[in-house]
Amino acid sequence: YPDIRLGASVGAAGLLEDFGQPMTQQWSFGPLISWTLPSSGTHARIHAAEAGADAALAEFDHAVLQALRETQTALDRYAQDLRRLQSLRVAQEQAAMAAEQNRRLYQGGRTPYLSSLDADRSLASSDATLAAAQAQVSRDQIHLFLVLGGGWQDSAASAAAPTAAR
Repeated sequence: YPDIRLGASVGAAGLLEDFGQPMTQQWSFGPLISWTLPSSGTHARIHAAEAGADAALAEFDHAVLQALRETQTALDRYAQDLRRLQSLRVAQEQAAMAAEQNRRLYQGGRTPYLSSLDADRSLASSDATLAAAQAQVSRDQIHLFLVLGGGWQDSAASAAAPTAAR
């Protein structure tokens, strides 16, 4: 774009002894227009800026796709672990029922103590497996929360807390 300026000047030219006389005084007023034509360097800077913008857009797209992939993976794992937890609950309930029945049969004298002990061992094993599955679902919930962008409020609040305490 052109650069347009308005200017004025006042001056005197002549011998020192004639200074201040009308013939030594001069003045001028007028516009000054200057225009810089784009050179190849300008085109190169424009292309470099466009390439930088394209690279930033590609990096943003990559970050968004990576976040979507992590979210989908976390959701799939969470759903799978919830299904596993549900089936382990059913298995634990069945093991508890079997242990109770074996205990009654043993107390009634119909089965040996080893059968009742084996049913109790199966119940303890299913209880431990169920507890591990519940812990895994909790870890999945935390991971899903973090993948969805959670947790950033806590760090901002903890950074503001010492400032507010002062």
